[in-house]
Amino acid sequence: EEELDRAEVVDADAIPRDVVTMNSEVRLKDLDSGDVRVYKLVFPTQPRTDNSISVLAPIGTAILGYRVGDIIEWPVPKGIRRLKVLEILSQPEAAGVSGG
Repeated sequence: EEELDRAEVVDADAIPRDVVTMNSEVRLKDLDSGDVRVYKLVFPTQPRTDNSISVLAPIGTAILGYRVGDIIEWPVPKGIRRLKVLEILSQPEAAGVSGG
């Protein structure tokens, strides 16, 4: 519910290229372990690949709307998980594709 409360409807043409949106492929760094991973944020009904993550998964919900350089923190059973958005590898809006 907190994530939905911070949601904002915007025109696809107005979305900056450094924002994580649906179907974006993003490089994230776990600030505690140092691991760097690439994820593609997908809808739950989309076909999955090894690096896809559903927007309904905790990490998927957490990264949506963040920008390159942002640090995402959210509580997990073992404490606080911290990820840094390193890079947007692809974003549909930047490529002129809308509608996810």
